[in-house]
Amino acid sequence: MLPVEPLCSWFRHLAYENKSAKTLREYAYIVRRYVGFLESRGRSFRDATESDLAAYRMFRTQLQDRPVGEAMWAKEAQLLNQLHRWLEQSGYTGVNPVRQARNGRSALAPRVVQGMNIRHMSLAQYRFFRDIGLAGQLPDSRIDTTFRGRSSLRARAACDLALSTGMRPQEWSTLLLPELGEGERRPGTPAVFEVQACAKYGKRREVFVPTGAVDSVANFVELERPELAAASAAALERRRDELFVIDRIDGAIGRCHGVLRGRRRAFTLSAMSPQLRRIAVRDTHDGLEALAVFIGHGGQMIGPSNWYRIRCEAWDRMRRHSGETDMPPLPPRRWRWHDLRHTFALQLLSFLEQQLDGEAPDAVTRRRRHVAYLGGHIKHNPLLIVSRRLGHASPATTYAYLEYTDDPMNAVDAAFREWTVEDGDTYADIARHMLASSAGRGR
Repeated sequence: MLPVEPLCSWFRHLAYENKSAKTLREYAYIVRRYVGFLESRGRSFRDATESDLAAYRMFRTQLQDRPVGEAMWAKEAQLLNQLHRWLEQSGYTGVNPVRQARNGRSALAPRVVQGMNIRHMSLAQYRFFRDIGLAGQLPDSRIDTTFRGRSSLRARAACDLALSTGMRPQEWSTLLLPELGEGERRPGTPAVFEVQACAKYGKRREVFVPTGAVDSVANFVELERPELAAASAAALERRRDELFVIDRIDGAIGRCHGVLRGRRRAFTLSAMSPQLRRIAVRDTHDGLEALAVFIGHGGQMIGPSNWYRIRCEAWDRMRRHSGETDMPPLPPRRWRWHDLRHTFALQLLSFLEQQLDGEAPDAVTRRRRHVAYLGGHIKHNPLLIVSRRLGHASPATTYAYLEYTDDPMNAVDAAFREWTVEDGDTYADIARHMLASSAGRGR
């Protein structure tokens, strides 16, 4: 492709600001779509006017085959405003066509401010998603002989891991075997590790994986993963020069050593980016094997598009069985992996509040307790504990869950001991670890 100036210079400017490759790829699609629209109107981005931008907004939000929502348009409007501001400051254009309102907002910004799209599952919906949608079972728990999915234990383990830790999809899908204590973890014990490079905004935090979730992953690692790894060992060997070949792992300090592009390198596990984790392999007596927990065809880490396909296929199975007796209702839109994170946050927050306050008699008392926590119980405040565990940039983000904790129509189950991951773990187990960790830090 030939360089298009000054767009290439702008993307170089963004790269110098340390934008990730994923972010730059998303920006490129937005800018390419915008430039194509302007060309259809006989315009260039150099001489675009506010009326062109208004027309583009109408096209994106109303006229195209699948209009985008306000949240998506807000992201695009902010980026286009950033582009035109840079063009003006760099002398490529005379004036920024994006007019700013008196309050500082862009004239093209969405008029409606939307809150978080929090969707959470009931216990029955979670089991429906995990066992029937992902694992290919029938509603009566028998195996469906017509199920054509592969590695049902893998999808089930991913579901359990996401639900019991609250990790984002990019965090749990890029896990490495040493982070779950492979070879060092004693049976029946949880796993604790740190995430940073794979976390949103690179914010470091500790992740606690309860015993049942680790055992669920271990079932996949022991029963299904070896076949996937063995089938791809030869293909990985042919690509050895492109991979990070690890020959030593210090589990105690979370550090790995190996050869990358012909040089000896050492990395802290939490500091390894998703891209580096994807090419991390180790030498075994059977050949090269990926270090990632969740691998697929080709022996390497499963990417976002494949996880998207897996959940779409699970949704189709759920819809086929949704009309049968005792099946829970499905939402209008298919479940997302991120909804498991919302479920974790809501259930843990509700449980911590009940442990500290008991059963509040009315809604007024339940609302009053949040004020009390913020004022006098910072160390044991459920909102701050959950906020830290989710890796939210601000506790204010966690506040959005409060409107659901007192909603009887969306409560999952009063008895949290029924919320088990894999025959044992409950939110009580997870909460005890959270409270002990918070007390140990003195917060």
